[in-house]
Amino acid sequence: MPKKLFTTTLASLAGTSFMTLPATAIAQAAPAAQTAPASRAAPAAHYSVTETPAGKMIDDPAAAAILQKLMPTVWAKEIFQSAGRGLTLKAIQQYEPDALSDANLAKIQTELEKIPAKP
Repeated sequence: MPKKLFTTTLASLAGTSFMTLPATAIAQAAPAAQTAPASRAAPAAHYSVTETPAGKMIDDPAAAAILQKLMPTVWAKEIFQSAGRGLTLKAIQQYEPDALSDANLAKIQTELEKIPAKP
């Protein structure tokens, strides 16, 4: 469920239990909460400069080599290797606008897509 929809749904249900909700409200929320059947595996995903935490890429030698090559000044900073692990490269861009320009993020994304998708 998209984060905004989830937040909106939670806000609208605040102070209400499911037992007191009208059936139509539950029926409207149910389709959004459904997930893919267990028999169908989720598609493997590539790394993303906008979605993947930097730490996941740092821990993958193939992705780490790309980051080290295309953003050497950021890679060399200890804070990137530690505190930056939970952030996406797009989020880190605000702190490193020159090294992580939109053009460089596009280059990084192109190279990351060459790595075989991870399940």
